[in-house]
Amino acid sequence: MVPQQKSIEIDEGWNDLARARGGSQMAWKALFEEHSPRLLRMTALMTGSADAAHDCVQETFVRALNSAIHHHQGSLRTYLSTIAYRLALTERARRNRLGAIEELDPRSPDPSPLDNAIANEREREVARMLQALPAHFREILILRLHGEHSYEDIADITGLPLGTVKSRIFYAVKAARLEMKKRGMR
Repeated sequence: MVPQQKSIEIDEGWNDLARARGGSQMAWKALFEEHSPRLLRMTALMTGSADAAHDCVQETFVRALNSAIHHHQGSLRTYLSTIAYRLALTERARRNRLGAIEELDPRSPDPSPLDNAIANEREREVARMLQALPAHFREILILRLHGEHSYEDIADITGLPLGTVKSRIFYAVKAARLEMKKRGMR
């Protein structure tokens, strides 16, 4: 009996990245338009600053274009999120050392339906509630809810075991509900 080989499905995003590295302006623009709004929301919530989020997203794409990765395992989306996540953590630590946390404003420069929803006072209160959670809960919830990542992707991005990710999401949701209740939110 001959063992079956697994077919490896390559994420089309890797091909777009290769074309962007080769100088294709269209591929670069498509990558940026597809991934930057999600990365911007995620990094803004993690750093507490729209300006810092813009810097993290720009640096994410610079690093992706200049990196010398030779594999195409996983999705480009997860790869970009991992870079942005680590940059946001570094920026947040730097800002905390400097004591210069700006007021949270996670809106992107181009208003989208999501940006309009965030402008709503209830959404701002949810963002404030997220900032009140302990960092290990906040980061996991931001990756799950605003980064729209699966548990497996979050484990890859953070370097945590899958079971720890699941546990933290469970307890993060529980803590978020308690915080919302304290704030009089439903």
